[in-house]
Amino acid sequence: MPGKSKGYRTKTRSLLRRKPREKGKTGLSKVLYEYKLGEKVVVLIDPSAHKGMPHRRFHGRVGVIENKKGRAYVVSVTQGKAVKEIIVRPEHLRPHLG
Repeated sequence: MPGKSKGYRTKTRSLLRRKPREKGKTGLSKVLYEYKLGEKVVVLIDPSAHKGMPHRRFHGRVGVIENKKGRAYVVSVTQGKAVKEIIVRPEHLRPHLG
C-alpha cells in the first residue's frame, strides 16, 4: 500500500473552501487593488485563484509588503522566531485594519 500523499494542499478541506454565500468569481477590486510598500496586509487564501497561492501555514497571518514582483507582492511574515518572505498575488491579500 503506497504512503500517504504530502501535497501542497493536504489537510485544507475546510480551510480552502468558500462559504456558500461567497462562492463564485473573485471581484475585480480585489485583484486590481494596489498595495504600497510597508503596508500591513492579512494573508487570506482565495481557493478559486490557484496562481500565486501561499502555503496554508500562512493563512490568516499579518505581514508587511516588502516589494512588488510582477503582479505579485513579496510579503514578510513571521513564523515563530523566523521571518519568512513569501510571494503572494493580491487576490490572497486583504488590507490590515488596525
